[in-house]
Amino acid sequence: MKEAGSGGGAGGDGAGDGAEFVRADKIDLKTLDEQLERHLARAWTMEKPPPRKDPDDAGEPKPREAWEADPARLLVSHVIARGTFGTVHRGVYDGIDVAVKLLNWGEDGRSEQEIMTVRASFSQEVSVWHKLDHPNVTKFIGAIMGARDVNVRTRTGNGNIGMPSSICCVIVEYLAGGTLKQFLIKNRRRKLAFKVVIQIALDLARGLSYLHSQKIVHRDVKTENMLLDKTRTVKIADFGVARLEAANPSDMTGETGTLGYMAPEVLNGNPYNRKCDVYSYGICLWEVYCCDMPYADLTFSEVTSAVVRQNLRPEIPRCCPSSFANVMKRCWDANPDKRPEMAEVVSMLEAIDTSKGGGMIPVDQPKGLCCLSWFRPRRGP
Repeated sequence: MKEAGSGGGAGGDGAGDGAEFVRADKIDLKTLDEQLERHLARAWTMEKPPPRKDPDDAGEPKPREAWEADPARLLVSHVIARGTFGTVHRGVYDGIDVAVKLLNWGEDGRSEQEIMTVRASFSQEVSVWHKLDHPNVTKFIGAIMGARDVNVRTRTGNGNIGMPSSICCVIVEYLAGGTLKQFLIKNRRRKLAFKVVIQIALDLARGLSYLHSQKIVHRDVKTENMLLDKTRTVKIADFGVARLEAANPSDMTGETGTLGYMAPEVLNGNPYNRKCDVYSYGICLWEVYCCDMPYADLTFSEVTSAVVRQNLRPEIPRCCPSSFANVMKRCWDANPDKRPEMAEVVSMLEAIDTSKGGGMIPVDQPKGLCCLSWFRPRRGP
């Protein structure tokens, strides 16, 4: 359309250019308004493609793993235990009493690749643990990776403490009976009835047999890693964490476990399999029967040398029934191939007769007494 001032001028009759102009009195303003309204409505409601998401963008929320707990539903309270890699706290998750282990992997000074390896291992181990279900394995509830909004309750009141990104939380059921080691220390003088010894031994054997059936090697079997509930049922704890700690690229060695419980092949740095757990279990059997610490008078270096070179093992008391002593000896055999599978250990223990007693002699009993059948203290609830 030409402008009004071009061609014939503003005051001409426009006979030659009439086709290029529209008379104002001929325009339907109502129709134009309706068309414009429809056009604008289409423009505003037109769907636009969502912006492309960058998977590496730290600000984008990542999908929650099946094992991942919600930090907003976790309340962490006072410390109940301390370890090399973190602290264990009482806590509540969704109204359930829990134990919360705060793990600090010490990322300071580590390379990015090392940190990624550790975190990947943590995720893998936890993803396995959360699927386990057995009455003699501590129930896994959830885990949190690098949470910063964990609510920590202090003795002076409630408050939020910012967690560094290196902190990982493992949440498990809370067991009021404490560790098996603490229970044995309490009974160090009076010892345990033979029925109680066998019950504890069976609980631990069944739990380990289950783990081995799931292709899991604990690698740090010891009484300190076993927990008791209110009915004195033994449950294995920390197996996933123990494997992860050994998988840390900065700390990877052949010696995985705790001295005194470690199998000779592990101490030697040789390849090992689930039979290293069987050896450690044998040491635990001695500890449960005697309510004492193995190799209490030896240094770590002396234990390592004697176990590997001199076939040193804890001394079995003379009052120990031969059926139970045989289980110990088979489990801590120097040759891993000669050690029984844990399923066989369960069968051996189930066949032991406890009706005639056979427990360890209490410390305050006169010397020379043998294990008498009447020494059968009543079991707790």
